[in-house]
Amino acid sequence: MSDERENKNQQVFGSQPGQPGVHPSIKRRDVMKEDFGYEVPVETVPLPSMGLTYPADHPLHGQETTMVRAMTARDEDILTSRALIKKGIVISHLLKSCLVDKSVDVDEMLSGDRNALMVALRVTGYGAEYNVEVDCPACGERSKQSFDLTQLNVSRLTLSPTIAGTNSFEFELPVTKKKVKFRFLTGYDEQEIMVISERKKKQGINTENVVTERLKYSILSIDNIVDKNKIGMFVGNMPARDSLALRKFIDKQEPGIEMKSWMDCNACYETSEVRLPLGAAFFWPDID
Repeated sequence: MSDERENKNQQVFGSQPGQPGVHPSIKRRDVMKEDFGYEVPVETVPLPSMGLTYPADHPLHGQETTMVRAMTARDEDILTSRALIKKGIVISHLLKSCLVDKSVDVDEMLSGDRNALMVALRVTGYGAEYNVEVDCPACGERSKQSFDLTQLNVSRLTLSPTIAGTNSFEFELPVTKKKVKFRFLTGYDEQEIMVISERKKKQGINTENVVTERLKYSILSIDNIVDKNKIGMFVGNMPARDSLALRKFIDKQEPGIEMKSWMDCNACYETSEVRLPLGAAFFWPDID
């Protein structure tokens, strides 16, 4: 019955496979290009992971780059959506909108790959100049600084996965000598951590355990023990030296954009390296 209905619909509307409801005689026009002489730019963005952490059936498997189109006014509507901001999914929706390959689930992407897309969209949308207030590491004076986003370093993945096409890596803890398998966090992980943190805040629960919380999400197994409750117990009681060594190793090896640059302080005249904050000004710059 459903096949008959589909055949009738095709007869009435002239739809073709892969083009439901589009009559073959109706020619689609690119109004922006044909009437206004403007075509939305498309940029090739390098993936810091080089596609090495995605499984063989994933569209980004083995891909060193992907493509995004430049932000438009419609994408600004996404950025101002109170509902999306409240749910903490505004960036995911922006990436979905601008990513050319719609078969990619942006929430499955490594955080480092997502950050690379974010920086690319910011540069193509509003330019490379990023003006933001930062604190001087030397004297603590806060001042407005200008940074060039095109000069940020890309940290590409150099560590080999335990199995090709998986987000799984190994590290031996220096004190307990335990072998840890860990993964780099994804968009899903970042959103879940944020949601849990916000929920705890509303309940008046301490949310200062960011270090252990992120480690719990990163660690896949400890000496082949995969039980999450046991891993959580170990993470909370592991020697501080082990914790620090693991976190440093993950930070050093994690592929992504290094959101760091140099500033010249007008107060103490020192030149210092600072981490660039990703506040509202990142996607809503002051444009003269």
